[in-house]
Amino acid sequence: MNTTRLEAFSDAVIAIIMTIMVLELQIPHGTDLASLKPLIPVFITYVMSFVYLGIYWNNHHHMFHATDHIHGMTLWANLHLLFWLSLFPFVTGWMDENYFAPVPTAMYGFVLIMAAFAYYFLEYSIIREPGVNTMLKKALEQSKKGKISIIVYLIAIPMALQYPIIAFLLYTLVALIWFVPDKRIERLIHD
Repeated sequence: MNTTRLEAFSDAVIAIIMTIMVLELQIPHGTDLASLKPLIPVFITYVMSFVYLGIYWNNHHHMFHATDHIHGMTLWANLHLLFWLSLFPFVTGWMDENYFAPVPTAMYGFVLIMAAFAYYFLEYSIIREPGVNTMLKKALEQSKKGKISIIVYLIAIPMALQYPIIAFLLYTLVALIWFVPDKRIERLIHD
């Protein structure tokens, strides 16, 4: 089957997740800039999660743009990814509500690493499909960013229990690594 319905469904789910997150932003109780101060942690975590969702959406788009057809395992792998992404509003809200407390910050990292594993499984389900573009297969198999991300998450999650702000900075580092779309797939699409 082609990828059209999967892409449309995924786009809709990610848009809903982003909408849920923005609805969590509360209107300040006051008219001066000082009334925004209590909302700073909320805004910081919102921006971080929005960027992560944008990264997943962007790379998902590129990957499926280079994919001709999919099978049932890919549908389930995509749902698995969307499940972990759907938890972003929950862990984002928990972390910001508690001002980067250790356990919520660690759980935020746990959801990030599970989403990363789910994305890896989605890639795997695509490249194991017979007849998949061999260039796409080669591009996906050579991911250094993915391996670096997992290592950073594995360091950051336990670190969050002692030093949550450092863990959050490590999560930010991973987002910065992925902020530029995956060039391997972009080159494939444009060649």
